[in-house]
Amino acid sequence: MSRLTIILLIILVILLAVLIVLYFMGKRLQSRQEESEEQIQASKQPMTLLVIDKKRLKLKESGLPDQIIQQTPWYAKRSKVPVVKAKVGPQFINFICDEKIFDSIPVKKQVKAMVSGIYIVEVKGIRGKLPTDGEPKKKSWIEKLQEKAGARPVK
Repeated sequence: MSRLTIILLIILVILLAVLIVLYFMGKRLQSRQEESEEQIQASKQPMTLLVIDKKRLKLKESGLPDQIIQQTPWYAKRSKVPVVKAKVGPQFINFICDEKIFDSIPVKKQVKAMVSGIYIVEVKGIRGKLPTDGEPKKKSWIEKLQEKAGARPVK
């Protein structure tokens, strides 16, 4: 055998070993995520929130309690998380929001939310519907005029 085939076989074996390790690690992480999702669903409770502000911030800048920041794995500390600042009764609390519903949370409006600890799982509007991405945004009269002006062919 030539040197090239030996080197290619070694690289192939290393890649195969890496793929096997990644497969089993992914399986373990998936089972952990499913367990945590079950715990979140079991402990969620309804709350009425007045949403003050929402942003995607780094974990250290989010204003969350130190205990939560310390429990976070090292690789997740630099990532940005969706943070919602809301008023619950007389208190102002920073919540972490589910990425799926972050865009549908209205700012400066009161909402009914299902909360598990400091994690917002679901949001429902108290007064009216929440804006969704599927619904077209209502156009202002200026936008309508601009659209009409741009739609006419030039002679």
